[in-house]
Amino acid sequence: MIAVILAAGMGTRLMPLTKDIPKPLLEIDDISLLERMMINCISSGVEEFIIVLGHKKERVIEKIDYLQGKYSVKISTVENKEYSQTNTSCSVSLATQHLDDDVIIINGDNVVDERIISGLVKINETALVVDNYKQLNEESFKLRIENNEIMEIGKGINIDTASGEFIGVSKVSKEDLSLFNSILEGLIAEDVQNYYDLAYKDLSKETNIGYFYTNGLKWTEIDDKNDWEYAHSLIKGFNG
Repeated sequence: MIAVILAAGMGTRLMPLTKDIPKPLLEIDDISLLERMMINCISSGVEEFIIVLGHKKERVIEKIDYLQGKYSVKISTVENKEYSQTNTSCSVSLATQHLDDDVIIINGDNVVDERIISGLVKINETALVVDNYKQLNEESFKLRIENNEIMEIGKGINIDTASGEFIGVSKVSKEDLSLFNSILEGLIAEDVQNYYDLAYKDLSKETNIGYFYTNGLKWTEIDDKNDWEYAHSLIKGFNG
C-alpha cells in the first residue's frame, strides 16, 4: 500500500504563514502536518509514500532524508509543475498513473484522528472517508450516496439531502486504479481545475465503493486561519 500526500498547493488563504513553505510543512508542537500524517499512515502499516510537490518544493525535498531515516520508510516525489494553474486532479494523476498497488490519497493539509486512517485501511476495497457527524455548510465538500453509489459530489449539493462531507482521505484499490486513472484523465481534459474527488462519482457506477464514516472522530482540513487555530486544539486533544 502506498500513501500519496498532496503538497503542491500555495495555501493563499494562510498567507503569510505559507509564503516560504507549503502548508504541509507548517508545524504544531514542533511536528509538521506532513510528518503527523505520515505517522498516522505508518501506524496502519504504510511503508511507502509519494509526495506531490509544487509550491516551495525545495522545502519538502530538504525534509525527505530526515523523514526516511527517522521512520525507515520509502519516500519518492513527483512534481506538478503547473501547480498554480491546475488542481488536485492533475496532482493525483501525476502520482498514480504508473502505480500498481492499493493507494491511499490524502490532502497534505489534513489533521485527523489516527483511527480514521486505520479504519480506512481496514476496508478491503476502494473507499472514502465521510464525515456523517458535523454540521454541514455551503463550503463543505458534500456527497449524496444512494445504495453505495455517489449520486452527487461537490460543494453545491443541497445540505438537506447530503450524506455527509468527504474529508479528503480515500483509498483506491489496485483493481480499480486503472479505471480511476482513466476517469482522472477525462476530468483533466474537461478542466484542469477539477478536483480529483469528482472521479469517485463515475467510479462508483462501475465498481463497489466502501465508506468509512467518522461517527464523531475529529479532523480538519486547514484552509484558513480559523482552521489553523482549530487544528491546534485538535492536536492538543489527541495528545491529551
